[in-house]
Amino acid sequence: MLNIAMDSHSGSINMNDSVDTRFVHKTFTFESHDGTPPLAVSIPEVLDPQYGMYVWPCAVVLAQYLWTAKEKLQNSTVLELGAGVSLPGVVAAKCGAQVILSDSAELPLCLNNCKRSCEVNDVTSVSVVGLTWGQVSPELLSLPPVDIILGSDVFYEPEDFEDVLVTVLLLLKHNPNAQFWTTYQERSTDWSIEALLHKWNLKCVDVPLETFHANRNHLAGSSLPGNHTIQMMIVTAVANA
Repeated sequence: MLNIAMDSHSGSINMNDSVDTRFVHKTFTFESHDGTPPLAVSIPEVLDPQYGMYVWPCAVVLAQYLWTAKEKLQNSTVLELGAGVSLPGVVAAKCGAQVILSDSAELPLCLNNCKRSCEVNDVTSVSVVGLTWGQVSPELLSLPPVDIILGSDVFYEPEDFEDVLVTVLLLLKHNPNAQFWTTYQERSTDWSIEALLHKWNLKCVDVPLETFHANRNHLAGSSLPGNHTIQMMIVTAVANA
């Protein structure tokens, strides 16, 4: 439980993906299990090895969870941390949430990716803001109270674990009933965030993948998450802490 550590990410490109000199446009189609029409989202990936330039396995799993929780998302304020190409955030917007996408203020190319994904999917009401984890910036303080915080594979570099949780804690102080929905990849037993959760008066509940039809190697018509072991959890503040 909660064992998280470093490793290299991986993804794949389907032969049917459309390619120009800079981008690969991938389409993710989320099927419905309640009779509603499926949701198709197109994500422009940048042909660049930087972290925030393409879709990771955890993002597809988190987006699948959002699609199955679409009724809860309607009229909610949602903030995605480390959004990159923003698959979960775009899905949340398509489900009726008021979405704010964020990535490091020090990575303008990633922020541009957020905007590009919104434009491609015609979710122009989405805001994009630069937030650096662990920093109490004017941008962070000026955010409205959020109901749901999203993070896919934000627990990647162990040196960032505490900064991520501190940022989440600051957001939860504005709305103690908010939740942090996050997916992470199991890579090693050497690292865990349990001690950090306790330190910052946070708690988590694991969400089994089979409860939202994500216990498969291929989701949303893509080759992700593949053979990677992905876990989902919901983090909340400890009451009366």
